[in-house]
Amino acid sequence: MAEKSSFFVHFRFLLLLLLLSIVTSGERGRTPLQRSSDGQDISRPLKITFGGPSRNWTDSIPIGNGRLGATIWGGVSSETLNINEDTIWTGVPGDYTNPNAREALAEVRRLVDERNYAEATSEAVKLTDKGSDVYQLVGDLNLEFDSSHSKYNQDSYHRELDLETAVAKVSYSVGDVEFSREYFSSNPDQVIVAKIEASKPGSLSFKVSFDSELDHQLEKNPKGNQILMKGNCRPKRLPVNLSKSINATYDDHKGLQFAAILEVRVSNGGSVSSSLGGKKLSVEKADWALLLLAASSNFDGPFTMPVDSKRDPSKECANRISSIQKYSYSDLYARHLGDYQKLFNRVSLQLSANKTVQQAASTAERVRSFKTDHDPSLVELLFQYGRYLLISSSRPGTQVANLQGIWNRDIQPAWEGAPHLNINLQMNYWHSLPGNIRECQEPLFDYMYALAINGRKTAQVNYGTSGWVAHDVSDIWAKTSPNKGEAVWALWPMGGAWLCTHAWEHYTYTMDREFLKKKGYPLLEGCTLFLLDWLIKGKDGYLQTNPSTSPEHMFTAPNGKPGSVSYSSTMDIAIVKEVFSDIVSASEVLGKTNDTLIGKVIAAQAKLPPTRIAKDGSIMEWVEDFEDPEVHHRHVSHLFGLFPGHTITLDKSPELAKAVAVSLNKRGEEGPGWSTTWKAALWARLHNSEHAYRMVAHIFDLVDPLQEWNYKGGLYTNLFTAHPPFQIDANFGFSAAVSEMLVQSTTKDLYLLPALPVDKWPNGIAKGIRARGSMTVSITWLEGNLVEFGLSSEQIVSTRIVYRGISTSTKLLPGKVFTFDKELRCIRTEKLDK
Repeated sequence: MAEKSSFFVHFRFLLLLLLLSIVTSGERGRTPLQRSSDGQDISRPLKITFGGPSRNWTDSIPIGNGRLGATIWGGVSSETLNINEDTIWTGVPGDYTNPNAREALAEVRRLVDERNYAEATSEAVKLTDKGSDVYQLVGDLNLEFDSSHSKYNQDSYHRELDLETAVAKVSYSVGDVEFSREYFSSNPDQVIVAKIEASKPGSLSFKVSFDSELDHQLEKNPKGNQILMKGNCRPKRLPVNLSKSINATYDDHKGLQFAAILEVRVSNGGSVSSSLGGKKLSVEKADWALLLLAASSNFDGPFTMPVDSKRDPSKECANRISSIQKYSYSDLYARHLGDYQKLFNRVSLQLSANKTVQQAASTAERVRSFKTDHDPSLVELLFQYGRYLLISSSRPGTQVANLQGIWNRDIQPAWEGAPHLNINLQMNYWHSLPGNIRECQEPLFDYMYALAINGRKTAQVNYGTSGWVAHDVSDIWAKTSPNKGEAVWALWPMGGAWLCTHAWEHYTYTMDREFLKKKGYPLLEGCTLFLLDWLIKGKDGYLQTNPSTSPEHMFTAPNGKPGSVSYSSTMDIAIVKEVFSDIVSASEVLGKTNDTLIGKVIAAQAKLPPTRIAKDGSIMEWVEDFEDPEVHHRHVSHLFGLFPGHTITLDKSPELAKAVAVSLNKRGEEGPGWSTTWKAALWARLHNSEHAYRMVAHIFDLVDPLQEWNYKGGLYTNLFTAHPPFQIDANFGFSAAVSEMLVQSTTKDLYLLPALPVDKWPNGIAKGIRARGSMTVSITWLEGNLVEFGLSSEQIVSTRIVYRGISTSTKLLPGKVFTFDKELRCIRTEKLDK
């Protein structure tokens, strides 16, 4: 007891000291809990650690620079890096229209009007289109070490990913020689860098080669220390039932072309030679070796045929390698670190439990023990991992983070690795704003612009509407037509509309008027034009969407038959309400309130149906209170209005908020990873800390990849989240949910610690979290109670601060940090430290 008491005295003392210097600029480095008052090191490094080499892909370490990534297996006698580049896809630009769709649409609407929902569901298949194209991989980089490495000291093996440096490391000993490897993917230099080193001079020897399951050729380089791989992607995706091992050549070569170059540098005294006609490089008797890898394709946007592209991927790769000849490893590392930490260091989170947690040797062991020890530092790690993964898979100028971010080892990945627009792509970017990495959201808006171009054609030809539309699944070619298959998952024309809510959210967090004027409003405008035309007057006088589905969820029609197509599903109407509210608010900012479009929107808003409560007290998911054959369904689409939407709130619609809670209890806690994190965010928005934390804890279930289908959600050993299989959305959704538990905001209000699980995280510091109104928030609490918080903003902002039922209004000025006490009184104003 004395030891426990001493710990809390020291911890409290440390927190109070930190209060004196807390700064909310969001640009300063992470502030770890470094030492207690007796000098004991109580810092918690943000590292994912492993006790041995990878046995499965989900044990490997992901690195990336937004565009170029790898997963590192960490083998000893042999090492493999699966290389990814975000434009390596099957296919070519497509025609996403169906001239026969209007006739089918009229028939589906007739059947829905007659309440023949099962028949409408069958007929709606005629509205669907072909499947999306498929995300690929460049190939593998393989390293082979001599046979002595098989006799390594297993106790000496260590593998880790350091989130604070974005560097993966592998080390082990063979006899008296220690071998180490460091890997990172540099955004400034657009190359993957690996340094391999031996502690004893002249002890490093290995062979390195490329391989790919795509059609490729390896070419000898005159320099002798490089390998060039050229290849091309399939112009059409493989049929789903064909083996991933098929490696046929493509006679027409009309698909995307790609290239990769590996250069090897070695220390003085070492040598590099080529063999097998330049297809393999051998390093002999070196102290260290430096591997530099560049990869690129001739993708020139979603509207350019690969055969018409002017890009030369081989030349681009050669130029990238040439441009870094002047840099040493230390130079490359410093450039990488400066770029990465500028983003990552904006936010820090430290949580402390009421008891000391004994940390296990590996992160996997920590996940296994979470159900009993509830280690809050593991929550910190997974929260920051979500930020790391988005920084590593989505940067200005790259493609959007897809269903697997940028990491993939298969030419037939699950669900094509494609962006799915009925929750997954949106969830990927939920945390980009509160997580203070707004730059990482830029690819989303670039992608939406491409969708808007193709979506105008789809809307006009398929449905006879103006504006633009996108459905449930897309790809690098900005596919906007319904996907292939049954209507329950394929027919959902609200994907683009949901994405458009991100444009207004971006403005509310940044208050960037130029963004709203040039990017956000045009996207909202086109989407709104489609929605106004898509809405039709129903028999009850309300405007309705017809046909309509609740994503991926069937109901039992009144005649006892299964159906998915009806009209005005709750999610449809919630999204329409959100988009209409967003564009009206945007028009006020931009002085467009007198525009004809806004007048039409305001008139339509009054005719939208209300959100209905079912007889069991839950939110009705469909327009009728249909029998639900799967009450524990993974999607919670009908709760969109609460989160991520804003049309249901505790303050303004308490009865609906209560019905959301009933719905969540009815759905249950089981589900894939993304469902778990969405539920956590929903409970947090209800200010229910107990249930929000239950969903947070639910994700900490270690998944066996060889038996993954026995799991619902969970984490792999590398902390990738599981559907299963791996989908990255829950990694991002987790970070968003934790942010929502600590800070919530509207453009007028700021809620502090609204869903803090006091018994699990009684003490903590959250620094650099962003809130709407262009605010940065830093907050400290002790024994479950607010102690101090700081606010700053780049603009003049007025907001109402709310904490546990008390509130105050304040005005923030740019360039200053305003510090408040637990009574919400401003006690200090300081100049913002840039």
